[in-house]
Amino acid sequence: MAKVLEFKLPDLGEGLTEAEIVRWLVEVGDVVAIDQPVVEVETAKAMVEVPCPYGGVVTARFGEEGTELPVGAPLLTVAVGAPEGLDLSGASPSSAASSASAAPSATESSGGSGNVLVGYGTGAPAARRRRIRPDRLDRTAAQTAVSDAPVSDALVLASAASATAPATAATETAPAAAAVAVVNGQGPVPVVSPLVRRLARQHDIDLRRLAGSGPDGLILRADVDGAIRQAEETAAATARMAQAPAQAPAAPAPPAPAAAERIPLRGVRGAVADKLSRSRTEIPDATCWVDADATELMAVRAAMNTATGPSAGPKVSVLALLARICTAALARFPELNSTVDTAARQIVRLPGVHLGFAAQTERGLVVPVVRDAHTRNVESIGAEIARLTELARTGKLSPAQLTGGTFTLNNYGVFGVDGSTPIINHPEAAMLGVGRIMPKPWVHQGELAVRQVVQLSLTFDHRVCDGGTAGGFLRYVADCVEQPAVLLRTL
Repeated sequence: MAKVLEFKLPDLGEGLTEAEIVRWLVEVGDVVAIDQPVVEVETAKAMVEVPCPYGGVVTARFGEEGTELPVGAPLLTVAVGAPEGLDLSGASPSSAASSASAAPSATESSGGSGNVLVGYGTGAPAARRRRIRPDRLDRTAAQTAVSDAPVSDALVLASAASATAPATAATETAPAAAAVAVVNGQGPVPVVSPLVRRLARQHDIDLRRLAGSGPDGLILRADVDGAIRQAEETAAATARMAQAPAQAPAAPAPPAPAAAERIPLRGVRGAVADKLSRSRTEIPDATCWVDADATELMAVRAAMNTATGPSAGPKVSVLALLARICTAALARFPELNSTVDTAARQIVRLPGVHLGFAAQTERGLVVPVVRDAHTRNVESIGAEIARLTELARTGKLSPAQLTGGTFTLNNYGVFGVDGSTPIINHPEAAMLGVGRIMPKPWVHQGELAVRQVVQLSLTFDHRVCDGGTAGGFLRYVADCVEQPAVLLRTL
């Protein structure tokens, strides 16, 4: 009685989980031999022919060409054995012999799964001695004889076809494993999988020169892949040597790399790093800038500081004037004096301006806060900035004096730079940066003149306002810098 075995799509390796049927190589009713390719499939990496580990008659196919099947899905079924009334006269002698020889293999073996890529891994009966007729001594008949042998004996691969004396072929053949010998580099090689043979042919790999890592010296795909890699590396090395100068001087040995210095991020430096990282992570910031003619502002400051009489006060700094301009601008554009409550998804506009200013100290950058700056005049703001700056230099600022700011003014012009893109002091919504004030060519009243020019940069949280609001704020600040009289309207 014939036994119907199911052949499933095998694991094609490299983590592939599915394949597409490109072309069937057999039809229902065809007689197939063990390890005969039955279908051509395409994976995400290559197109391969899949051999069937059973010999017999194809009784069913699963999936049309173009169908995608997962690994483990049925491919076809094979009737193993010679059922009564089955006429194999239409098949070739080699195919009929393969079918007949495969029947005991599938019937007697109970451990084979059939779900393999190449023709080893399923069980098979022990080798049998057979007579080979001289008139049938060809490569196909030799392969049919091999199909009756176990895995280790299947290495023969038609060794009888290489015999030179017909009289020797007419005698009983020795056990299959004894016929593996290779004479003068000729004869069979221990390869079972047709895929391995095809891979070797495509890359001009001589299988007779490979030592197999499988059972009984069986050459596996990994052996061929290793030979391909070695050939490619050898070719690359040869190409590099050919491109190198004939007598290139030996390159000096590179000096040993110096040990990198590691500075812990802790203290003030660590706190600044954490805050700046959080700002860039959470706040979608944008920057706009403008050049302004600060000649009139510098003249007003000079007049204030040279004033005499009972009304004369302490010296006024440029930072104090810019701080007072910022409070006036925030009164006009309160969107920038706010914060974002991400949990509640709300913009929180703050009622008062607590103005922070960047101060560089020996311990790092700190941002003291002038409380209620919107209620102070230029003189009051200047005095508070001077007091907080002295505390910062001596390291005596309290945590309360470093927190709670709603807007920050950063005068990086003291470092001799013209412009920058400030990072917002989280959780505030904006920061104004001021570059150095220096003489530059400028068109003033229709004529080219040398004026005191400063670059103003505004970085803002794009969630609290759009570019129109940010541009309006920056333009108002620039107008006050260029024409300090504009500020008088808000005083």
